[in-house]
Amino acid sequence: MNDASGHGRKHSADSFAAELRRRIKEGMKGYEAGAKLPTIREFAANPDEAVARGVAEKAIDRLRAEGLIESRRGSGSFVRASRIPRTSPGRLSPDRWGRGLSIQAHDSANPPKAVDVTVGDVVPPAEVSDALGVPRGDVVLSRYRRYVRDRRSVQLATAYLPTDLTRGTRIEHTDTGPGGTFARLAEQGFRPTRFVERVISRAPTPEEINGVDGREGLSLRREGSLVFEITRYAYADDRCVEVSLMVLDAEMYELVYELPADK
Repeated sequence: MNDASGHGRKHSADSFAAELRRRIKEGMKGYEAGAKLPTIREFAANPDEAVARGVAEKAIDRLRAEGLIESRRGSGSFVRASRIPRTSPGRLSPDRWGRGLSIQAHDSANPPKAVDVTVGDVVPPAEVSDALGVPRGDVVLSRYRRYVRDRRSVQLATAYLPTDLTRGTRIEHTDTGPGGTFARLAEQGFRPTRFVERVISRAPTPEEINGVDGREGLSLRREGSLVFEITRYAYADDRCVEVSLMVLDAEMYELVYELPADK
C-alpha cells in the first residue's frame, strides 16, 4: 500500500469494497451522495486502483446490496442519495400541526411531496375498524397518498378516520389545510393527545411494487428490497381517532426516535 487510499495494492473483492465504502462514508470527491461512480471497465483500467474487472464487479454488487449505491439502467452506478430521516415524536408535536406546519417538513429540508391524494368512504380492514371502534363492515373515511422525492416513489400511506369526525369538514378534501388532519380534528374537539406506532420490516407485496387500481407503486430499485410497514394510532384521550397505514422504501428512510430519559 502506497498511501491511505489503498493505491498501489492488488485488491480483493473484500478490500476493494471496504475502500469504496470508506470513500462513500467520508464523502470524498466523486463519492458524495448522488455522484456517478466509474464503470467496472474504468475501475479496471485505472492503474491506481489495482483491481481486476471481476473483483470490481463483486465489490460494486456488495455495496449495492448494502444500499450504499444504486444502479440506473442505461446510466450506470451512483452513490445513493442521503436517506430521509423520520424523526419521532417531534414530527407529531402539536407545536407543528397546531401552528399549521407540515409534518413532513419537520424531517427534511427536501421532504417528499404527497401526490395522487384520494379521499373517499371505504370499508377498512377489520383491525382498523376494531381500533377505531367502528362496527366491522361499516364505512370510514380513507385518505390515500403517495409520497415522491426527486421523482422516486418512497412511501404509500392510507389514513382511516371515523366518519362522525370528518363529515362536513376539510378532512374530506384532498387539501386538509394548514396543520393537516390533526389540526382539523382539534377544531372538532378531538385534539390528538397520544400516538402509538408499530414498525416492522418486510418484503413488499406485488401491489406495493407494481401499484393497483391505476396507482403507481414504490420505486424499488433492486431485488430483495425491503420496506418499513408503520401502523400509527392517533388518540384523543382514550378514543382512537385515526389509524394510518404507511409503507416506506427502507432504502430511502431512516427511523429516528428521540425518547426522554426521565419517564
